[in-house]
This record gives sequence, structure tokens and C-alpha cells, in this order.
Amino acid sequence: MAAVTAAATGAVGVRPRVAREVAAGLLRASGVAVGEGELLEVGGELACRMSWSGPLGLRLDSEADVQAACGVMHVHGRRYGAPTPLRVDFASVAAGVLATTGTLAALRARRLGAAYREVGVSVAQGALLGLSQYLAAASVGGDGAGGDGAEPSGAGGPPFGSADGVWFELEALEADGWLRFWCELDVERRVVGRGWLPFQARYGTAACPLPEQLFAAARAVEYRRLLRVAAECGVELTEVAGRPAVLGGMPWQLRAGAPGTVRRGEPFDGPGPLSGVTVVEITRRVQGPMAGRVLALLGAAVLRVEPPGGDPLRGVPPMTAEPGGEGAAVSARFAALNRGKGVLEADLRSPEGRSAVRELVSGADVLLHSLAPAKVAGLGLDAGTAAALRPGLVYAQASGGGPGLSTDYPVQAHSGLAALLAPDGLPPRPTLLTVCDVLGGLVCAAGAVAALEARERTGRAQRVESSLLSAARLLCGAAGGGGFPGDGVEVCTDLAALVRDPRVAAAFEFGADGCAFVRGPWEFGA
Repeated sequence: MAAVTAAATGAVGVRPRVAREVAAGLLRASGVAVGEGELLEVGGELACRMSWSGPLGLRLDSEADVQAACGVMHVHGRRYGAPTPLRVDFASVAAGVLATTGTLAALRARRLGAAYREVGVSVAQGALLGLSQYLAAASVGGDGAGGDGAEPSGAGGPPFGSADGVWFELEALEADGWLRFWCELDVERRVVGRGWLPFQARYGTAACPLPEQLFAAARAVEYRRLLRVAAECGVELTEVAGRPAVLGGMPWQLRAGAPGTVRRGEPFDGPGPLSGVTVVEITRRVQGPMAGRVLALLGAAVLRVEPPGGDPLRGVPPMTAEPGGEGAAVSARFAALNRGKGVLEADLRSPEGRSAVRELVSGADVLLHSLAPAKVAGLGLDAGTAAALRPGLVYAQASGGGPGLSTDYPVQAHSGLAALLAPDGLPPRPTLLTVCDVLGGLVCAAGAVAALEARERTGRAQRVESSLLSAARLLCGAAGGGGFPGDGVEVCTDLAALVRDPRVAAAFEFGADGCAFVRGPWEFGA
């Protein structure tokens, strides 16, 4: 096993304990020995250092300080009308997973000749990366919390309550299902239509002000009947658990393939520890694209497969200039998650499209996808077929975690995370900040890098599976966050002002129109 020196220092000498514990646990479970002063078996020492602020000019000394200063309280508080502590250590857990990812990537690069001796990650940068899409949107005028008025804003949002006292989340991915469900409950069509825009936009705005008539209609019907109506209308209901589910285990599952089939990586020569790694990404929404973004930030060449005409989310306002697009524009939120990736447009329903994707896979190191299990085999992208196309392929699959758990808020409800997040005196309710999507993406990337490192170490292909549910459980194990910041720490109430603050300039790079993109949160030292 490899050995890593683990060190953690804060801005004023207080260690980010949760981040360190998450990283140490994940590294050990990945086969890496973590201890003070131990040498890597591959030669030399690799120190993993975690701090609260890193290169940022902010004096931070706790999870609450980071949540306040870096905008987490602001985005989470949109549903409550004011900045509100998030009652789990979201930023610290994110930093711990990112520290794991950076360390494993550095270990792999060392095997190929890199001179890395130190990896540094800060909790503040973990928080900012988690808010990537919100920061990008705010920097071009679409904050979603007042802003220019173009997006829904205001307090409130699900879950809904039934007549027999059951709290539940509703997920409708199509307008037709949303309309049919509420009309079956005798809500006027104009009211149902007024609720659709904030409901479908909530994943990007963290705001979901819905008409009170929807909540009243749900309260008039028992939950069993609501389930029947939902099934008939093609929408999904998820009961909100009153407590967290049983915790434990790794947030990803890693399985080795056949030995003797792996072509080792080329000698290391590049600006990032994953230089020379090629990733084919077939994902949508937030979780999968975030995973691909992390791999790209570490130096991998990521090629994203999109349907003909491009991913529909490219056109969701606010818009920003696309690099090299000669006047073309792309959604700022989409760009925040997909910047730096190549794109192949292919119709996976056609033989030609599937053939083009299989050709890409045949030359890749990693296949990263979030396709539904029922569709994978029909597309010829199941693990067995992919392994035949590219012996030694790392096959990384991101999922929701079970039937009816394909998106963030139902996962928060089902896992019991929503029960931890609700302020005192309120029923369980998810945060509208997409914590499971974001952390699920970070976990998926960490699993993919763990698989790459294991492939170099063992000479065997790897398959890794992660889910939104595993990310939720990781957060459930970090309850007790929140609280209020220390003296002198300002609570961010304006993300556009945050990205212009010179104290956090090291965390960002900017597009031609000022769109803010979060840089990689790692510092690699030789």
C-alpha cells in the first residue's frame, strides 16, 4: 500500500477536523496508508494539507465561517428569505472528498514519474466549487435571488404535506406530468402553470416560490391516493424520512476486472496529475457534469457526448460568451460545469451515433456515464461491451441510488438528510442548494481517480459505481454543521459581489464577459 502524510492547518491554527477525517477515511478505504511521517512505497513523501482558507485572503476558522463568507448560507437561505446556516458540514465534506481525489491523482502521477510531494486543499475552495453554477449565473446578472427579476425568486418551496400527515417530495421532469397531477387534484390550470417555472428552475436558482393552492390541494388528499394519482400521471413522490438512514461504507464501489489487460499510462508529462488521461462523458444535469469537470480540472482530456443540437441545458439563461464561439452564447450554469470539455454530438438512438460513441470509447481511459441501467445494454455501453471495446477501461457509473431516486431533492428526502437540515420547529425539508448533486459529482470523480490509481498499481481494469444516495449518506454523517460565524466574518448576501472581492480572486478565472469560473481547488507541490 502507498502511504500518505496527512496534515491539516487552519488560518489561526485550528484544524478542519471533518475534512481531514473524511479524506483519511476515504484514502484508507482506497488502499492508501495514512499516517504521520510515513513514506510512500513508490518512493518519497506525499503530504496532504488541508486548511480553511488556502490561498484566499479570508480569515476563516470554522465550517460556519466558510458557509457565511463563501455564500453557502446565502444560497441555502433563499427558501427562507435570509442567509441560513446549513446544518451539515457540506464545505468540509466537499473539501475532504476533493483532498482524496487530488491525493489519489498525485499518487498515480508519481507512479508515472511526476515529482509531486504535496497536495493542498482548502475548505473555502471546496465550498466555492460546490457553488460553481450559482456563482457563474450571478456574475452575469442572473443571481436568482432578486437579481434582474428574470428568474423566479422568493421564499418557500416543497415538501408538500398530505391529509394524513405525510411529508413528501414531488419530482416531475416534464410539464405534462406536472399539469396532469395537479389538475387531478382540482387545481386550476392557470395556477398549475404559474408554479411550473419556479419548480423546474429550482435546481439552478435554489428558489422555488409556489402558489399556496398547490400545498392546499395536497393537504386535502391522503398519501395513498396521491401515490396512485402520481403513478397515473408519470410523476414521482418520495416520502420524507424522519431520520437519517443507516450510515457506513464507502460512497463508491470499486471492482477489479480481468488481470493482464491494461496498457499502463504514458510517462508523466503535463500540467496536471491526470494529464494524458482521456475521459468520454455521457451525462446530464449536475452530478455527472460535475464529475467530468473535476477530472478536467485535474488535467484529463474530457470529451462530452451530447444529442444532436447540443444539450438542451445549454440554452437556459443567464447566458455567457462561449470560448472560441465567435459570438455564440451558452448558459452560464452549464458552462460552469462543462468548461474545458470537448463535445461530440451523437444520436444514441441511431446505429451511426452508437458507432461513433463506441469508437471514442475504444481510445479512452475512462467512460463516465449517468445513463439509466435499463438503457445501457441497449446502447452497447454496458460494462462488458465497453471492456471489449477498450481492455483496461475504467468504467465509472453515476446514478441516483435506487428506483425513484434519480434527482437531488427526492434523495435528500429518502435518505433522512432533509430531516437534519430543517431549522428547529419546522418539518423536514431539503435544502434547495443541490448538495447531493454537487457532492455526488465530487464522489464520482474521486471514485474514478481511485480506479485509475488502482489500475496503475494492480494492472487490472476497474469498474466504479457511485450515487446521489451515497453522497447524501456521507453528508448525514457530518451533521452538526451550521452555527454562526465568528467575529469579523461577513455573511455573503450577494454572489456577484463575492466573485469581485479581491480577497477571493485566487479562486476564480473569468470569461470575456466577466463570467466567473471556479479554478481547481488543489495546490500540487514538488
